[in-house]
Amino acid sequence: MLAALGFAFIDSINLLLIGVLVAVGIVARRFGVTAALLIAGDWLGVASLAFLMLVVFDGLGDVVHRFVEGPVFGILLIATGLLTAVLAVRGGDNSGLVERIMRPLRTPSGTTVLVGFVLGIIQSATSVPFYGGLAVLSTAGVPVGTRYAFLVLYATVALSLPTLCAFLVAWVRRYPESPAGRVFEAARQNSAAVSAGATWAVAALLAGLGVLHLV
Repeated sequence: MLAALGFAFIDSINLLLIGVLVAVGIVARRFGVTAALLIAGDWLGVASLAFLMLVVFDGLGDVVHRFVEGPVFGILLIATGLLTAVLAVRGGDNSGLVERIMRPLRTPSGTTVLVGFVLGIIQSATSVPFYGGLAVLSTAGVPVGTRYAFLVLYATVALSLPTLCAFLVAWVRRYPESPAGRVFEAARQNSAAVSAGATWAVAALLAGLGVLHLV
């Protein structure tokens, strides 16, 4: 089950959600409420899809067991890591997407939760680590009730870095001249390099897990 949390942590390197939180921190007057609602909605989206996919993986039974225990799983992780590395080399800018997502988030409301929920669903549905972690969890050999209760922790870890980022933004808003504030401003001024570094980190972690699986 700890291996599943490793995948959840990789999934938490969510550059889009972190970018949205930073943007909210710049323009929203009530950042704390907005960030809390956004993250809560995202958590619900991640947890909901995780529950659905765990039901599917449990239903597949031996098929998932053979996949996770065989070499194909490791090869897929390495291939995903290499593809992620290619994306890091190519670079990219999601500022336009962040701006579109930001439009309903300037004031906290029920829509904030809904936006977070949709982001959680979409980000998870397009994340290989998300599926990898749930496949590992499905084959963990623990009681069914324990597996499904574990999804609470799984979704929480998958939102750990965005949550930490939200606390950092709140701190910087309050103490903009602090060392953390200066680091934050430097990161903002070099957002492309920060994004590339995070993408390289995901690539290395996925490839590393794949190699460990094959050893």
